[in-house]
Amino acid sequence: MLGPTDEFPIHQLPQPIAWPGSSDRNFYDRSYFNAHDRTGEIFLITGIGYYPNLGVKDAFVLISRGGAHTAVHLSDAIDDDRLNQHVGNYRVEVSEPLRSLRIVLDETGGISADLTFTGLFDALQEMPHVMRTGRRITLDAQRFAQLGTWRGQLVIDGEEITVDPATWLGSRDRSWGIRPVGEAEPAGRPADPPFEGMWWNYIPMAFDDFALVLIVQENPDGFRTLNDCSRVWKDGRVEQLGWPRVTAHYRSGTRIPTGASIEMTDSAGGTVTLEVRSLLATPLHVGGGYGGDPDWTHGLWKGEGFTERVTYDLADPAVAGRIPFGMIDHVGTATCREADGTTREGWGLFEHGALGRHDPSGFADWLSVAP
Repeated sequence: MLGPTDEFPIHQLPQPIAWPGSSDRNFYDRSYFNAHDRTGEIFLITGIGYYPNLGVKDAFVLISRGGAHTAVHLSDAIDDDRLNQHVGNYRVEVSEPLRSLRIVLDETGGISADLTFTGLFDALQEMPHVMRTGRRITLDAQRFAQLGTWRGQLVIDGEEITVDPATWLGSRDRSWGIRPVGEAEPAGRPADPPFEGMWWNYIPMAFDDFALVLIVQENPDGFRTLNDCSRVWKDGRVEQLGWPRVTAHYRSGTRIPTGASIEMTDSAGGTVTLEVRSLLATPLHVGGGYGGDPDWTHGLWKGEGFTERVTYDLADPAVAGRIPFGMIDHVGTATCREADGTTREGWGLFEHGALGRHDPSGFADWLSVAP
């Protein structure tokens, strides 16, 4: 099963590149992108994934705008030409590795896009992310993130939207490894102890002088299982910021945050604070395929050449009732205050999930909400 990449000296195992090193059915290789302006009126989230042990590749586009939440889904049988990333009418062209790429969606269900991402800062390698259920590894992934600008155009039902890099920006990440994908596996013996939930924050933000990427994951009792916060400066220097202390501000009667206050420690021991505000919330598990989405699952075999468009009304009680039980991506803006009092304004992603019990937040179970 040779492919074009086998011509290059990039192998890590004595087998073709198309064969993953792990036989785990959940092996994946995926890209995620988001794009937004600074008004909080529109948010585009998109991605493409390859699942070689399932024989599937797929892509999605989510657009939140004016109360409408529209998804385009594409899926097909996997191929072995990973240098030509495409699923149906969707493709990703890497113009300059780790710096610039282009995403094209030819007209599909009234939606089309031609968008070019240009990195403002170097890509940042994140810490490995590992989770277990009992004795089994359910998540073992490596990821890098990058902040940048977007240019091009987006067409929604005949309306053309100009994407100007002076005002449009966003983040992207590439991740690969093992995570639950495709059809659900037989459960086997129930987990002991059972899964009671997790608390998650992922915040990549672009400022004039640096990009900041924060990841915090906690168990129900507040024990931190992932703690990673760094910023990359214009000159490529990477600075770790110590032990972020995150306080999420929830809308009363919900688990949906309006923002967060974060304190960190810089390399000199000073306190850096970040005040994050949500401008537009987009649930990833409503048409995006993340976190138990009943409508779209990454890696699920849908047949050859599958394409669909789905539009959701987030005010519909049947849809609104799903929102608290998954990850929500927000168009975010933030004020960063340095230890010396210098302040900078930034823009980017504020991703948050408060799933199940989380003692520090006062959530006693899956259904409790903020006072």
